[in-house]
This record gives sequence, C-alpha cells and structure tokens, in this order.
Amino acid sequence: MSSSSSSAPPRALKIGIIGFGPFAQFLVETMLKQGHSIRATSRSDYSEQCARLGIPFIRDMHEFLQSDNEVILLCTSILSLSEVVKSIPFQCLKQPTLFADVLSVKEYPRDVLQQALPPDSDLLCTHPMFGPESGKNGWKGLTFMYEKVRIRNEAICSSFLQIFSSEGCRMLEMTCEEHDKLAARSQFLTHTIGRVLAEMHIEPTPIDTKGFEKLFQVKESTVKDSFDLFSGLFTHNRFARQQLKNFEIAFENVKQKLLNRMNE
Repeated sequence: MSSSSSSAPPRALKIGIIGFGPFAQFLVETMLKQGHSIRATSRSDYSEQCARLGIPFIRDMHEFLQSDNEVILLCTSILSLSEVVKSIPFQCLKQPTLFADVLSVKEYPRDVLQQALPPDSDLLCTHPMFGPESGKNGWKGLTFMYEKVRIRNEAICSSFLQIFSSEGCRMLEMTCEEHDKLAARSQFLTHTIGRVLAEMHIEPTPIDTKGFEKLFQVKESTVKDSFDLFSGLFTHNRFARQQLKNFEIAFENVKQKLLNRMNE
C-alpha cells in the first residue's frame, strides 16, 4: 500500500466515458476544466446533459469505440457492468486502450474486465472515495484508490492518475482485494446502518443529542444513493456477507446483554 500526490498538470487525454449518470457528469466537469477531450455513450439518453457540457454524446457503441479514445472510463452501475461489458464490440478499437473503472467494488470489475478486454489493452481499477456531495468544493485531501492491474503504457496511465493527483487527491495504491476487505468494514457497514435507520423512519426531535444528529446524517446520506448501489456493494463484494453476519451477531449480543441486565 502506498500513497503519492503530484501538483503537475495532467497531459490532455482523449477520454471516452461509458455510462453517463450523475457521478460521471461530476467527474467530467473537472476533466473538462483540465483540458481533456471527452465523449460519452450510455444506454440511457444523456444527449441534453452532454450538450450542456459541450461534449459529444455518441449513441452507437461502434462509432464510440472508433473515436480514438486513449482512455475508456467505465462509469456504469455495479449491477449493470457485466451486461454493458458483454455489449462492447472490442474488435472496433483502433488502438491499444487504457480501460479504467470507478465502481465502488473492485475485485468484481477487475475479473469481468480481465476476461473481456483485448490482450493489448491496459486495465486500471480505481475508486474515487468521494462524490458530487463530498467533492463539490474541490477534491483536495479526498482519497483516490487505484490498482494498476495490467499497465504497459505508463505514460497514459500516469496522465490519467494525474487528473486526480493534480486536484490534491490523496492517492492510495492498493490491491482490489484489500480495497474490498476495507470497504466491507466501512462503506458497506455505513450503508447498512443507514438503511436500517431509514427503515425505522427516524426523524429529528427537539431534544436531539449530537450523537443522534450524526446518526440522522448517516441515514440521510445513504438513502440519497440508490438501493441498486447498496445491493451492488453486497452482491459483488465477497467480504460484505461476513460483515452483515457480524452485524447481526453483534446486535443480538447487545440485545442479550440488555435482557440479562434487566433480569438481574
């Protein structure tokens, strides 16, 4: 595990985005400010959003792959990744290309892409540990995790990573496995607690403690994300199942301690 940062401006890249939902749009705003050339494709129609940003929206995947992308960034949902990758006509690529993803789980996209990508294409697995809300005032000090799974063109990979390091991100290199282990204990557990609180319909009261206010913030932030994301964090992170089991055991232990004390 290592961390690094750089203030050098990134070289302008030709970047193709597959999947153009809110998170992709959030990333692209900074990429455009840095001078990168962007084009997007998606199964949904994002032509209006692309027009507003001043970038082409290419509906046809064949045309998209033939547009000389140096980097293709996958910004799909976790649950749709496999289907999207299967639909990509990789034979249309004009040149060896760096494929990168920004999914919140890492072993799963690594395995899917390793099986599907042409042998001459590079693979970088990443997870920006922030989003439109936490990154709205800049990315300085926010964590960007990555693993160089298969990199031969170091120049392109370095230029892509500089998109984030030049904004002041805390660059953290670790394996996809280590990421998923840690994410199950942090991100997935946070989402689980937030969803449980949402099921309880907790709301602010006139006598809230600071602790409750923080719990309410956890509930509010997690339900802003789709249930598909939460489902993906569970389904496609093999360490999440054990964390859910640990949560259940811990809850039962606390409950039993309370009942034992009451009976005393």
